[in-house]
Parts: sequence; structure tokens; C-alpha cells
Amino acid sequence: MSNRTDTTKIVQVFRYDPTLQGQGHFDRFEVKIEDERLTTILDLLIRIQKEMDASLAFRYACRVSMCGSCAMVINGRERLACKTVVADLKEEEITIRPLNHFPVIKDLVVDMDPFFEKYKAALPFFDPVEETEEPAIIRPDSKERIDIGLSTECIACGCCVSSCSMVDYHDSYGGPAALNRAFTLIADSRDSLRKERLERVLDGCYHCRTELNCTEVCPKEISPTRAIKYIQKQACIDAFRPNDKVRPATQTADKSQPETHDTEKTEIDLVQEPSRRRFLKKVTYGLGTATAVCVGGVLVSAAIGPAMRKTPPQWVRVKPMSEVPPGAVTTVNIRYRVKDGFYTSEKTTPVMVSRKKDVNRMTVFNSRCTHLGCTVRWHPGKGLYLCACHGGAFKPDGTVDAGPPPRPLDRFAFKVQDGSLFVEVV
Repeated sequence: MSNRTDTTKIVQVFRYDPTLQGQGHFDRFEVKIEDERLTTILDLLIRIQKEMDASLAFRYACRVSMCGSCAMVINGRERLACKTVVADLKEEEITIRPLNHFPVIKDLVVDMDPFFEKYKAALPFFDPVEETEEPAIIRPDSKERIDIGLSTECIACGCCVSSCSMVDYHDSYGGPAALNRAFTLIADSRDSLRKERLERVLDGCYHCRTELNCTEVCPKEISPTRAIKYIQKQACIDAFRPNDKVRPATQTADKSQPETHDTEKTEIDLVQEPSRRRFLKKVTYGLGTATAVCVGGVLVSAAIGPAMRKTPPQWVRVKPMSEVPPGAVTTVNIRYRVKDGFYTSEKTTPVMVSRKKDVNRMTVFNSRCTHLGCTVRWHPGKGLYLCACHGGAFKPDGTVDAGPPPRPLDRFAFKVQDGSLFVEVV
């Protein structure tokens, strides 16, 4: 049973030739698509380049949402072309243009040098407090690792910078990507450049207007807004840090003092933070009531940040059971809304429903590979779930058959209610 439908899409692509005068224009292409569910925007661009206009310029490399080179603005939103499936776009026409706030080199190719200059200015490298030849042992459940874990997945694609309305107005603003990287190092107690890094990035942090555009468009689901508010919070803590209560990160430990083995304590934990009332009282006397209210808002935002991704589970309808054939694997994109604190976003998650010939037996897999997160598809001929990343393969029960994936496919809890299939998402 096949649900494939052939369609023709109108694709408007921005064109710019630096050898010609003008501001650029859009070219119109009609592209026949065999199956919108299996066709990405990158597939469309490659077809246009090969079959219609060989002069079209755009970047791509990995094709599995890991290199970030195919970032562009698709139907008014920053996305990765290789990750954006045509079926997920609700508009009749598809409009593709280069990222905002970047100099355009040709067509969809932009100059990333300004991006990486600001990235380098944030001191994005790790400088250890103590030199050691042994690999660092980092507990996955440690507080610091949990705080910065997702933020370390940034692929420097530039989507967040393109979506940020402040980047174009403030040259000193490092931008969401650079500040997110600074956050991962400022929050790491093993790094020795905490003070220097704060001095480099703090001024630019205050250009952020907490619009959450960067959080909304990040293809790796990182919240740079949370990172920026964390940096502001740490600056406030440092302003009231008693100098004799904690040694600076750049100094060596006092060997005459007994060692402590409380693995839960970090440098930040050892700071004697002032109470909210005492802190706001000092700020009010020194800067005025209005400023105190603003600073208090920063602290509230920073406190909300770490909890932003903890959302209650919800049941999402997949499709009627009549459209889930027995003895087959059906791939469905489910859509649902997620509310993180005061921020609400719409998510699209592909799931694979494996229904046995015994209609009462069923498994629902997440179709994201457990290695690099790219899309896994069922291959009926091989009887395996195959992934584009380095030849990963999974058996029908979801266990690893070949390649680098570290664990089986993730599964969804599901239920059948009122004749429809529902899955539980977080």
C-alpha cells in the first residue's frame, strides 16, 4: 500500500550575481515532486541545479543536519535545507533566500566571516585550570553537564544570528551563537578563562531583547536565549561575590587546605549568593528603582531558563488505525505544540509505526537515529531500518544491526483510543 502522490511545486529562489548591478531577484521554477514526505528542500535545490539552471549557487555537505552549511531562509523562517521536508511546509509556494544579516556572495551563499570573527572574540576554546595528560571524567548526571549538555550541540549554522533582530543594529553584539558557546565555558568550572570571557561578552549580552527568535529557529533545539540570561545572571552574582569566599578560577588551589570530596559542589555552588531582597536593595540604592526592576527581571529570566525544556508529557494523535496497515511500517510526521515557561513553539517529529500482521501487536519508533539524529527509514527489501549517517542500520525490533549508533531506536509509549493511534511525547 503506497500513499505516494505526485505534485508540482512552485519554487521561488533568490538570485544574486556580484558581477551584475542590482539587489538581486527571485527566479521561479516548477518542480515535479514524486513524494513530498521523502523530499527535502536540499533535494529540490539539487534538482534545480542539475536539471534547470546549473548556475544556481548554494552550500551543502553532510546532508544529515550536522554540518550546518545549508542554512537558509525557507518560507520566511531560518532552517536547514537538508532537514526541511517539503510535506512539512504548509504554504502552496516555496520561497528560498539567503540568511539575513550576512553579506551575500552569490545566490544562496553568504559570507560567514563576520559570524566566525564574533565567535572567536568570545574566546570559544577551553583553557583548563589544571593541566593533565589523562582524559577528563565527566559524569553524565552532574549538574554542570546537565546545564550545558544541549548547548554543546551547536553546529554554527548561523540560523540564530539570521533570526535575531538586534544583530543588525549593534556591531558590538556577539550574537546568539557566540554567546551560547561562551555560556558552555563560563558554566564549566574546569575552565580558567571565566573572568576574561565574561569581560569579552557581557556588554553585548545586554543588546538581547529576549525575543526568543533564536530559540525558535535553532535546528538543534538549543535555546541561546537561556544561555544569554545565564551569563547576565553570573555577572550579577560576581558583582556581589565576596572576594574571600572563593578562589578565582585562574589561581591554583591551596594545598595546605584539606581536600573535599563532595562531587556535587562546583565553584558556582561555593559562592555565597545574596538573597533576592538584599541584592535588589543594593541595586535600588545604587542605580534607582527602575533599573532594579530591570535587573530583577533578568534574574527571573535566568531562573526560568534552566527549566525551559522540562515540559509535561502529552498525548498526540498520529492517525486513524484504518490508515496503519498490518504487516507494514508507516512513517508519519506528528505535529504538536510545546510550552516552555512563557515560550510556545510548534514541533514536528517523525515516527515509524511498525504494525505486525497480528493487528494487536505494534511498536512506535522515533525515526531519529540515536547516533547523530538524522532520519531513519524502513527498507522493505532488506528488512532493516537504515540511516544515512555512516551506514547505521537497525533490526525490525529497533536494536542495532550495523554502524555506529550507540543504542537501539527510541520508542514511544502509545495507545489506541476512539479508533485512532496516539503517542506520548515530552
